[in-house]
Amino acid sequence: MSACVLERINAMDRASFLSVFGALYEHSPWIAGKAWDISHPFAFSASVYEEMKAVIAVATEEQKLRLVKEHPELARRAGVDPDLTKASRSEQASAGLDRLTPDEYVHFKAVNEAYAERFGMPFVICVRLSDKQHIMSEMERRLTHSPQEELATALGEIDKIAALRFSDVLEQLEKSS
Repeated sequence: MSACVLERINAMDRASFLSVFGALYEHSPWIAGKAWDISHPFAFSASVYEEMKAVIAVATEEQKLRLVKEHPELARRAGVDPDLTKASRSEQASAGLDRLTPDEYVHFKAVNEAYAERFGMPFVICVRLSDKQHIMSEMERRLTHSPQEELATALGEIDKIAALRFSDVLEQLEKSS
């Protein structure tokens, strides 16, 4: 990315920064806010994302679990989840989760329910790097994890999601410079 993008990021006030970067982590602008508070001005554009990762790394277990719980249940029927963000809707569509057959929907629903009952949180995977078959196999495989393993796995997937969203934001900033 160009130096111009970094200049634009560092020229933002906190509210503008949150408007641009607050959605990298689903319904969790507090992460971007804390990164801003700790590290603004940023040394380079990639450090914005690295600082957000650092915020999560030192978060309490309660904050980490709350972050996972902010993610939507995968493959819910359109119109059922009013809190589904535009990014999540687009990401799920990219994996074909908006076009499930009735049988696939029933299967996803059953595995989602089993997962939520076992772990007390929604199943999270970076759907932009997956397809519906891979997602289903991962849901079934990850049901064998311990709660601690699964929280760590979910946070790793959230990191992948945020990295892709961050890349998208930087690309938009580059194009608009």
